[in-house]
Amino acid sequence: MHIFENISFVLISIIALWGGAYLVVESASRIAKKLGLSELVIGLTIVAIATSAPEFAVTVLAAFRGHMQISVGNIVGSNIFNLGIILGLVSIFSVVKISKPMLYRDGGLLVGAGVLLLIFFYDLSLSVWEGLTLIAILISYIIYLVRHKENVEEEELPSGGYRWYDPVLFAAGIAIILAGADFLVDGATGLARYFGLSEWLIAVTIVASGTSIPELATSIVALSKGRHGISAGNLIGSDLFNMLGVLGVATLFRSLQITSSDYFSLILLAGNLIILVVLMRRKWRLTTGEGIILILIALARWAVVIN
Repeated sequence: MHIFENISFVLISIIALWGGAYLVVESASRIAKKLGLSELVIGLTIVAIATSAPEFAVTVLAAFRGHMQISVGNIVGSNIFNLGIILGLVSIFSVVKISKPMLYRDGGLLVGAGVLLLIFFYDLSLSVWEGLTLIAILISYIIYLVRHKENVEEEELPSGGYRWYDPVLFAAGIAIILAGADFLVDGATGLARYFGLSEWLIAVTIVASGTSIPELATSIVALSKGRHGISAGNLIGSDLFNMLGVLGVATLFRSLQITSSDYFSLILLAGNLIILVVLMRRKWRLTTGEGIILILIALARWAVVIN
């Protein structure tokens, strides 16, 4: 396939992933409200899953096709983008206040998930049983939040009531996301072959940035509306779903294999998560200084992977 066709595939797929995720968030949230679900449940399930749908589709599809480096690398790269670039930018333009539950409960689980991945991938493989363990942890976390009525960062939910065509929009959004994921995997593997690069490198940069478009768009919209609360809590929740839910489900198709150099990226990821929690605890808020640090760390991690 010609290089320009691969680039076109990637660009078109990124647009499709964003558009599909937008349709799913809008329609699914209205449907959930129609069914009488609370804002908390909608935010923890419908919206969280929908904004992570691109990562889910790309990771699972790549695993099904045997492109393990794209499957795992996409999640690692998405964490770099979400907790480095996006959260860093939000912190530069507004002060992100950190609550104790966000730090100790959510931040603690985030670090724990990063360490657990190091343990599970120590043999350079993530088995189905290890994947089921990750899924069980995520489900337990959601159940705990719902039962204890724990507060979470307010989600940007659509206004207005249920519309008869919302189920159609929901189905269309899912179809667009799946098609976009298919194009993105094809385009990414094509670019890797053309330039002689590893699929892991393409996954943690181009693919991960593309699948993180919904989170980036959500943060930009929130900032434009002066809703500074949409930041750490939402991004942490999204990354928890990616690390525990997406990788867990991917193992149901086949065990995920990585290389020793890929494992080093997981070590950097765990270290990055620890640094993030330390910055969150330092002043109980993230400001311009912390935002710049997060962005520099993310860029440094990309530089290490590229080299």
